[in-house]
Amino acid sequence: MKPSRFLALLALLAFALGFARAEPVAVGAKAPVVSGVTDAGATLNLGDVYAKNDYTLVWFYPRALTGGCTKQGCSLRDASADLKGFGVAVVGVSTDTVEKQKEFKDANNFPFPLIADTEKAVVKAFGQAGTGMASREAYLIDRSGQVVYYDKGQTDQQAEKVLAYLRAAKK
Repeated sequence: MKPSRFLALLALLAFALGFARAEPVAVGAKAPVVSGVTDAGATLNLGDVYAKNDYTLVWFYPRALTGGCTKQGCSLRDASADLKGFGVAVVGVSTDTVEKQKEFKDANNFPFPLIADTEKAVVKAFGQAGTGMASREAYLIDRSGQVVYYDKGQTDQQAEKVLAYLRAAKK
């Protein structure tokens, strides 16, 4: 094989492996206890958040300040009173910088922290290895740290789906 073809094949393989995806954390499994830096520059340990609330919704989005991600975050913002009524703390995660997360939060008046996972520790812990950015997903975690709900992720209906689950679980 010619060196140029070998290098092209090697580059293609590396590209394909870079987009390989681990499995998301399953419903019933323990949620990862991992820390990240928030839009305010503070370290937030998700294990502490789980323990302090009836539920924690960890929602992942690919890029701050983009259309779908804004719709996803705004759906959660607009339903924040209903979510709080169920004892839900909300935490957003993407691989954007602290500055970009702060801009995203301020532009949309989000009442919850956004983790700037530039090192990809949180996305990898939740099974999102290799994509270079977070995938649109949401995990609802109970006080004991168990994943009770998983959704591949919605845009403007993210809160509706979580609230529907909570209402059904309450019955």
